Amino acid sequence: MKLGLRKPAVAGSFYPSRSDDLLKLLDSLFRGAGSGGIPSPNPAGERRIASMMVPHAGYIYSGKTAASAYSILAQDGIPETFVIIGPNHTGLGSAFSATKSKFWETPLGRVEVDLELAEAISRYFGDLDFDDLAHTWEHSIEVQVPFLQSIYGASLKILPIVMAIQEPEPSIDLGKSIALASEKLGRDVLVIASSDMSHYLPEGEAIRRDRAAIDAILNMDVHSLFRIIQELDVSMCGPGPVSVAISFAKLKGVSKGELVRYSTSAETSGDKSFVVGYASVVFRL
Repeated sequence: MKLGLRKPAVAGSFYPSRSDDLLKLLDSLFRGAGSGGIPSPNPAGERRIASMMVPHAGYIYSGKTAASAYSILAQDGIPETFVIIGPNHTGLGSAFSATKSKFWETPLGRVEVDLELAEAISRYFGDLDFDDLAHTWEHSIEVQVPFLQSIYGASLKILPIVMAIQEPEPSIDLGKSIALASEKLGRDVLVIASSDMSHYLPEGEAIRRDRAAIDAILNMDVHSLFRIIQELDVSMCGPGPVSVAISFAKLKGVSKGELVRYSTSAETSGDKSFVVGYASVVFRL
C-alpha cells in the first residue's frame, strides 16, 4: 500500500478487477434489484435516510440484495460523507480502526477519505485509532465502495471504520459520536453498516434465526439484537456495525427500520443445505 492510498484487496475475487467488467456486473445487479441499471443520484432528494445495512459477500451471492438498498439510496439526495462501518474478519489492527489513508482505490478509480470527520469522531470516541493494518485485507468495507462509485462518481467522499469488538455499548457510543461529530462540522453524513447474516446452515434454519435478528434490527433495539444473537446462535458477522447504524439513526429521529430485501446464497448456488443469509435495511425518517 502506497503512503496515503489504500489499494483494493479483493478485486478479482469478490468482484471483477477490470472496470468495464465491474460496471457491467453492477448494472446487472441493479437491474436484478428492479432498477433500470445503475441509478443516477437525485440531487433534489429529501435526505430522509440516516443509515442503512447491506451485505458484503461476493457480488454474485449478495450483490442483488445490496443493490436493492443502494437503488433506494440513490433517490434520497446526496450526502456529503458516507461513513462505512465493517466488522474485522482478519483479526489485524486495533479494536476500532479508522483508515489513515487519504484515498481508497478500486477498479473504478480513487475516492477521497474524510479524515477531518474521522478526527472529529475520535474526539468523542476515544477508542477510535488511525490504523491501516485493520483495513489492508478487510473486504467488508471495500465491497461497498464500487456500488457508491457507480452512483455518485468521482465526487464521492467516504470514511471507513473497522470494528473488531462487537458489543452493544461501544457500538451505541460510536453511533452517538458520529452524530455529534457530524453536527459539530455541519456535515451531512450517512452511515452504512456492512454485515452478513447467518453462516453455513440449512436455508430453513438460517431464515428462522435471521428473521428473529432482523425483527430486532427493524425495531431498532440493539440490546434485543445481541440477546437474540446469543440465544439463537445467529452467526451474523456485523452486529456491531448495524448497532452503530441504529444508534446514529435514532439520534436523527428514525423510529423504525425497513427491510428492503432478504436472500440467501442458495439463490445463486442452488444449494439450500449450506447457506449464508443476506439482508438490506434502510433507516429513514
